[in-house]
Amino acid sequence: MDHASKPQRRRIMLAAGACAVGGGTLFLSQQHNATKSWPHGDPLTVDIANLPEGKLKTVEWQGKPVWILRRRATEISALQAANVALADPQSAQSLQPPATRNTLRSLRPDIFVAIGLCTHQGCTPALNGDHFLCPCHTSKYDLAGRVFKVGPAQANLVIPAYRFDGERLVIGEDA
Repeated sequence: MDHASKPQRRRIMLAAGACAVGGGTLFLSQQHNATKSWPHGDPLTVDIANLPEGKLKTVEWQGKPVWILRRRATEISALQAANVALADPQSAQSLQPPATRNTLRSLRPDIFVAIGLCTHQGCTPALNGDHFLCPCHTSKYDLAGRVFKVGPAQANLVIPAYRFDGERLVIGEDA
């Protein structure tokens, strides 16, 4: 009986593990997309009264980073212009609450809220001037979380359920 060498067994196990993880991620992604549901539950209240324009605040909710960005007037104007470089500019395929189905993908023009995970492989993009950039695979998103055609990500950032209570943001509850 021919046995694989130790390095061969290691390569086989690594490949099997990668397929299992990749397949599981794909399955969960497809299952989540199939339900067309956006994340809700376990409300988290965040005070945004002192969040200055142009600043990004990150909080943890349900074990995931959630971004809260106070956009400037110039950024809001730029987002409202048509952009052929976006993969899904109208967010037709996006996971987001119905109340955020607009060009800015938000309840208020100045406040953007999104799950801060790249829709390609779950890496954490960084704010890079007028866009978010995933450092791992160079997926790029505008300040409304809409993905650009360049890079491997094909879906816009996920918008969780949220609502406002004055200058407090309640993540996890629909507006």
